[in-house]
Amino acid sequence: MASKLKRSLLRLIPYLFSDRAGLFIAKLWTKRLREELYGRVTDKFLELLLKGMDLAFCLSKRYRKNIKDFEGRYLFRTADHLVAAAATFKSGDMEVHEEAIDDWDVRITFKDAPALNAFIFSTDQDILDSILANDVEVDGNLNYVYKFGFMARDLGHRLGVE
Repeated sequence: MASKLKRSLLRLIPYLFSDRAGLFIAKLWTKRLREELYGRVTDKFLELLLKGMDLAFCLSKRYRKNIKDFEGRYLFRTADHLVAAAATFKSGDMEVHEEAIDDWDVRITFKDAPALNAFIFSTDQDILDSILANDVEVDGNLNYVYKFGFMARDLGHRLGVE
């Protein structure tokens, strides 16, 4: 998300309107993310997913409960290191970084964009299968991966993508 002022203004919406209204606004502003979730996954998917999560945390008190009292630093990248993004969760807030961070709790390296989609949105979240297939490499705490997968699937559900 852009500025702290914009984030502060967005965080007022759930207090002025219902959670449903906040999710309606999130649906309008995350059209590209929903298109990615419905269709083929591209290299923009990760960036859109992180920004969509960030927006939903601002606009929905119920979704924001996922990060209450949670602190964690994620680094996502492709095997060729051309695509990298990071997310930091702290004090009930999320910050998206468009560059790699050095102080991560978990680093997830994906072979390609479809491997990312299969890994994060798999119904049984079978990390071992992805690792054995050489589609993903995880360094750090695997519990953070499960937490992120849950939040990503929860966002998809809230946006109406089943």
